[in-house]
Amino acid sequence: MKLALIGLGMAVTPHAKSLLDLGQRAQVPLADQLETILDDRSVDAVLILTPPNTHLELVERCAAAGKHILLEKPLEITLQRSEQLVRAAGSVTLGIVLQHRFRPAAEKLHELLATGKLGKLVSASASIPNWRPQNYYDQPGRGTKARDGGGVLLTQGIHTLDLLTWFAGEAKEVKSVWTTTPVHRMETEDLACAALRFESGALGVVHATTSAYPGYPERIEIIGTQGTALLEGTALRAQLVDGTSVEMKTESGAGGTGADPMAFPHDWHRSLLADFLDAVEQRREPRSSGRETLKVHRLIDRIIRGQDRN
Repeated sequence: MKLALIGLGMAVTPHAKSLLDLGQRAQVPLADQLETILDDRSVDAVLILTPPNTHLELVERCAAAGKHILLEKPLEITLQRSEQLVRAAGSVTLGIVLQHRFRPAAEKLHELLATGKLGKLVSASASIPNWRPQNYYDQPGRGTKARDGGGVLLTQGIHTLDLLTWFAGEAKEVKSVWTTTPVHRMETEDLACAALRFESGALGVVHATTSAYPGYPERIEIIGTQGTALLEGTALRAQLVDGTSVEMKTESGAGGTGADPMAFPHDWHRSLLADFLDAVEQRREPRSSGRETLKVHRLIDRIIRGQDRN
């Protein structure tokens, strides 16, 4: 299978640069013109690493040319455009770069929930205490509605919130507030808080910010009737009421959360890319498919709409 990269220089996200590095090492072809890739019948799939506001048009054109698509997160800058994008993908395979689903500790926690080891879900919460200095937002387009579509929720928090929906399902009720703190000069939110009621009846809270100096690991807390699990950065600790426990640690620490978005290995991106290629060959949905990713986009949209901002 032949995979081509579509990028716009330094406009790609830090995590997308990891994929660019992997692609360059594997000698994945690059082209100056999109038409070169679309017209090349030997290209089976494309990896789109461009800013969010370009995604819909690129997916429409690539899908029309019959190319399978692996798309850097988020889907698009609004929920409406994201839904339109997923529809536009049509019969081609659409995968999204949400590589946290391929962290071993996250996979283990998902297994504990899927097998009922934690019992009935009682609560699921996420804390995302990131730090980004002002010069991060001084870059053209960064943190704007027009290019990025949002702030901490859509750009940084989406990875952790995607895991939250993977573990707990979708929320049916959201009460939220959000703001731009005095820490930053930017158009979109750098702090958001929400109370959730999931479809299962479980409750939870979300706290996400890029104003928490010096930055700390993300944290997901899952409480079930048979035990509690804490996923902090790339480490998992679970304690069950039967006296057994599960613990997983890695050398990756915060894994790109906190203050340094590049402090992570290539392993999770490799696994995501392998899953996408297998999905194309097996004609199945990737683990992080377009339709699956709409769940976290719906959550983010509901958090933002939970407050009317004057």
